[in-house]
Amino acid sequence: MEAEKWGRRIRAYRKLKGFTQESFAKELGISVSILGEIERGNRMPDESLIGKIAGFLDVSIEELTPQ
Repeated sequence: MEAEKWGRRIRAYRKLKGFTQESFAKELGISVSILGEIERGNRMPDESLIGKIAGFLDVSIEELTPQ
């Protein structure tokens, strides 16, 4: 359930900032399939990846954290 919430928030912010999955995955240095798994809630991003995601999306980790 927690991974699902992370995935939804990451997807929403990615779209809000105008990134495609392909361009965002490339910025993060991960494959599109891994990003897709994260956004679908099948994989939990680790702490270092969460930091990179927040940085590229220009949001704080707190904003990205599911409530």
